Amino acid sequence: MSSSSPPGTSSSDSKSESSPSNTHASTSATTTDVPSFGWSGYAERVNGRFAMLGFAAVILIEGLSGDSFLHWAGLVP
Repeated sequence: MSSSSPPGTSSSDSKSESSPSNTHASTSATTTDVPSFGWSGYAERVNGRFAMLGFAAVILIEGLSGDSFLHWAGLVP
């Protein structure tokens, strides 16, 4: 396994940072990833964060109402 990238980074990370095509695009505030649509690491990270917020909201609703989310939303009698 001979890799020229430093430990903790993958070779794709070092390629994306040194690519001249990425120099004109602005990166995310928290990472060096360039926001893009489709199946990208950035899109998956944002999707996961929204999923965590939704899950926390459901737990909060169930805790405060004392009822299940499906019953609270009127989806189950």
